[in-house]
Amino acid sequence: MTAVLGRDRALELCLEALRASSADQTEVVLIAQDQYLTRFATNYIHQNVGERTMRLAVRAVAGDRTGSAATSALGLDDIQGAAARALDIARLQPPNPRFRSLPGPGSRPVMESVPGMFDEQTAAYSAAERAGAVAVLVDLARGAGLSAAGSFATGVRELAVVNSLGIAAYAAGTTAGMTAVISGVSGSGYADQTSAAVGSIKPLEVSETAVGKAILAQDPVSLEPAEYTVILEPAAVADLLMFLAFLGFSAQAAQEGRSFMCGRLGSPVMGENITIWDDGLDGAGLPMPFDFEGVPKEKVVLIDRGVAAGFVHDSATAAQEGRLSTGHALPAPNTYGPMPVNLFMAGGDSTLDEMISSTERGILVTRFHYTNPVHPARVVVTGMTRDGTYLIEDGKVARPARNLRFTDSVPRALSEVAALSRERKLQGGFIGGILVPAIKIRRFAFTGATEF
Repeated sequence: MTAVLGRDRALELCLEALRASSADQTEVVLIAQDQYLTRFATNYIHQNVGERTMRLAVRAVAGDRTGSAATSALGLDDIQGAAARALDIARLQPPNPRFRSLPGPGSRPVMESVPGMFDEQTAAYSAAERAGAVAVLVDLARGAGLSAAGSFATGVRELAVVNSLGIAAYAAGTTAGMTAVISGVSGSGYADQTSAAVGSIKPLEVSETAVGKAILAQDPVSLEPAEYTVILEPAAVADLLMFLAFLGFSAQAAQEGRSFMCGRLGSPVMGENITIWDDGLDGAGLPMPFDFEGVPKEKVVLIDRGVAAGFVHDSATAAQEGRLSTGHALPAPNTYGPMPVNLFMAGGDSTLDEMISSTERGILVTRFHYTNPVHPARVVVTGMTRDGTYLIEDGKVARPARNLRFTDSVPRALSEVAALSRERKLQGGFIGGILVPAIKIRRFAFTGATEF
């Protein structure tokens, strides 16, 4: 395995920090990454980047106070200094009423590997190989008289977590992703692919999709802002799900009264055809078997056939309710609480073509851009369509449309899903991945228009 540090070295560095700490309890998290990126624009590669980053973070507990310190230098003096600073910071903090204890080993084993998590070819992939893949895309774009921009990235990430209560966890995973924006004089098209295995990335498929969208996007027409039937491709669907994860699926959001599911567990909050869950052990996503506290990940059903089914927990939120963590802690310190980062959405029995053919008038959206929350508790978000927005008339893609601004509630929109595709696509997310179908929504609110 082509790892950054390897299991033994990563755990030994964590243990050095643990031995250096005199806190009541201590947690050490080491993240080591090799990241490689090839960027291209105007049909030329203009940047190759290779970066190795390491971050060792210490969380120290002094009574009911916690403090954190980190270092990217991994000499013994640096590690000991981080442990000492974390304890000094803890002693200066106010008491933390939410904190009970760091987690200890539980009944569920901590796995070090999940099928599909680490790919040797990805870990060893070279800049020349990335350039060859980019050439496939650029040649197709240039041949169509279009301009290609985007990136091809590969990487390895190691995570090690050790604490003074007996947790010792290590895992390594790989990621690969290609994105392409193909531009013409008056319109552009987008495509991407994401996987833990670089061999699953098909540059020709990415090229053909993005080039086809770009050709179809030329000479767009203006549409009036209004409610439209909308068909969202997976990149747009994943964007909306990230806001549900960020704003609504955390137990801390529920405990603080700011989740759209507060007081609604067991009640419908979306359409009956919507099921969403988080599973860090499913190789169809970008798996990681434990969280940043070293707690094994559980599969958590969040929305079950439209019904609010559950929240994800870390050790702090779980302690508030007298239960165990579900393995969804983010790196400490953080103000967000736990978060699902390996999201899945169930598919349906349709295809994208069938959704289009069943639509009398509507809009096909390739992806969103610059989405932001407007009303967090209702998960109202706003953003722009981008790189492939098309008007559907009489069951056909009739013409390209200028981009539109949307402002709508995600749970409300997911209460009006008329169809979901059988095929699902993996999209990159926050830390992990999001596997989603394309969806057709009966009513979706567009509130503004652009000139491009």
